[in-house]
Amino acid sequence: MDYAIKTLSQLRPILQGFRKAAALTQAAMAAHLGVTQQTYAQLEANPAAVSVERLFRVLRVLQVDLKLTQSEPAQSVATEDVAPPPNRTRSRRAEPQASGTGAKAATPTRAARKPNAVKPVKVTKAASTSKKREDW
Repeated sequence: MDYAIKTLSQLRPILQGFRKAAALTQAAMAAHLGVTQQTYAQLEANPAAVSVERLFRVLRVLQVDLKLTQSEPAQSVATEDVAPPPNRTRSRRAEPQASGTGAKAATPTRAARKPNAVKPVKVTKAASTSKKREDW
């Protein structure tokens, strides 16, 4: 039977269903994977946090194949049925100052302004915790 998964939240009940259909407990799954029951329970409770490699190991134990298919393209709407979006651009004009010696300098439009500079983000490795993690 095929199950279409569109969101990560759908993965949990499907993994549980395959495990139960194979008549395996969490402890039995953990034994097949070489981890503790608690570790497997965490994986099953939050499969979105699992690496793809670990997910494939679980699927192999369950004898489940992963099949990717391309979605059908969405139906396009005919262009004559759609009205163009309203023009929301506003122009700013220089206005003379009430007092002083001249006109106020024109404020540049958003399009004329320079875009904000993008600052690089530094990615660092998280410090390891003292809690022992099982590497599987």
